[in-house]
Amino acid sequence: MRWRFIFLLFFFGGLYALLIFKIYNLQLKNGDYYSERAEAQQRAGGELESIRGNIYFTDKNNNLIPAVLNKEYPEIYAVPKEIQGNNNNKEYAERLSPIINISVEELDKKFRKPNDLYELLVQKAEPEQVNRIKELNLKGIYIKNQLLRFYPAGNLASHVLGFIGPMADKDELAGRYGIELYFNDLLAGKSGQAKGDTLIKPEDGKNLVLTIDRSIQAQAEETLNNLIKKYSAIGGTVIVQEPATGKILAMGSFPNFDPNNYSASEIGDFLNPAVQSVYEPGSVFKLFTMAAGIDSGKITPETTYYDSGLVTFNGRTIQNWDLKAYGTRTMTEVIENSINTGAVFAERKTGHDIFYNYLIKFKLNEFTGIDLPGEVKGSIENLKNGRDINFATASFGQGVSVTPIELINTMSAIANGGVLMKPYILADGSPKTIQRIISVETSKAVAKMMVSAVKKNVIADIPNYSVAGKTGTAFVPDFEKGGYTDDVINTYIGFAPALINQGEARPDSSGRPASAPKFIILIKIDKPAGAPLAGMTVVPAFRELAQFILNYYNIAPDEL
Repeated sequence: MRWRFIFLLFFFGGLYALLIFKIYNLQLKNGDYYSERAEAQQRAGGELESIRGNIYFTDKNNNLIPAVLNKEYPEIYAVPKEIQGNNNNKEYAERLSPIINISVEELDKKFRKPNDLYELLVQKAEPEQVNRIKELNLKGIYIKNQLLRFYPAGNLASHVLGFIGPMADKDELAGRYGIELYFNDLLAGKSGQAKGDTLIKPEDGKNLVLTIDRSIQAQAEETLNNLIKKYSAIGGTVIVQEPATGKILAMGSFPNFDPNNYSASEIGDFLNPAVQSVYEPGSVFKLFTMAAGIDSGKITPETTYYDSGLVTFNGRTIQNWDLKAYGTRTMTEVIENSINTGAVFAERKTGHDIFYNYLIKFKLNEFTGIDLPGEVKGSIENLKNGRDINFATASFGQGVSVTPIELINTMSAIANGGVLMKPYILADGSPKTIQRIISVETSKAVAKMMVSAVKKNVIADIPNYSVAGKTGTAFVPDFEKGGYTDDVINTYIGFAPALINQGEARPDSSGRPASAPKFIILIKIDKPAGAPLAGMTVVPAFRELAQFILNYYNIAPDEL
């Protein structure tokens, strides 16, 4: 009897000791490993991932139109810790490489990471890849469904939206370019955590609604794309803004990319030229020259000068774009015929200091503050040396630079009774006044000059509507040899209805016109073949897009 008691005592004592050893092995010696493995499994299962917020376009009736959604895609991933246990690194790499299009060397490097419990191999796997991986049935290689970004409109507004991609130092995904980057923290929410036996639940990201109107965006991009193809240009940009509020209704550039398959595009295509590219705007800038002169009281639209066809400063001669001499002309006729020497006269009549200070007032050397990443700003630095030739060329938009968003936003102030607004792209934002830059009277005078130019040159004219607009054809600088190349950039900027002939643009209590134009459009194309004038290229495109927007909003004619 005694020996049975002793046997049972040792037997259960051994079992207890074995259990204590197992607990020690699990919780102390290998606790970190199993804790990391549990967290990796939960992360792989999606339990710790927050759901990224959606992004929406809108329309004229404030309907929400999906721009970015979450969609389930199959993901292929590896657990190198399990693969290393079989000493199959190289064999695995050789078998997987032709299926997932990753080199054997790179896969082998991934599989050799010590104590690694998660390596993403394919983010959006094709059905054929999934089937072949399943057939291999390799331990440590797994497939799961994961919510990833889906862009239902494809390339539409791709520069505005951006995309998400893997972070350089982690396997996590984060916003890259556009709204996805700028509002990444807001969209992403907060991932959950597994700490021991405690699970901290994730916080889902917020949805965002943009001011981008899906219908106007689609028409604007189609118009621009057709224009670029027709003239074999290397690219272009279109922006539509609401002058009274600063709201961006459309913004697009070419070449663009498909966020669903961004790896198929060049890295340079991801940059947004509307906010990240500067250029010399050409004769569009004459409007700022006239605004400065009129607002300062130095000139009026009726001020005259005599044009001999050329002027010379600091040993350099400036001629008109058509090499003509126009004789006696008013400032309105300078805008109608886009006379370079007339702009030079207006700037000199205004005075260098006053002209320069107005450019500062126009914020042409500052960021607009739009909620998009990587914004750059234009430059008027070469005017600081005070040379007459630099001020002369600046008067008609050469030797100074702007971004498209700077140009349209400042021009919106002319359409908005002289009040500069901050451009915004989130629908829950509110109009923000920056400052008054010119008087209501000056804004009306410049707008009237622009309408006169449209009436005279006909191409942008829309029957029964007052349309204000101005062309710009600027030569592209030669950054290697100095001077300018034979290539040009064509720009047209205009707004409607201008509402200046019937006097509706009376200021309200805020100092802005009671009936500001509903929209302003900027269209720009880069290096069209044969260096045609803007009147041949961007002006007809502006008219097409303006007509669409007038019909879309059902805007009543103002010139019956």
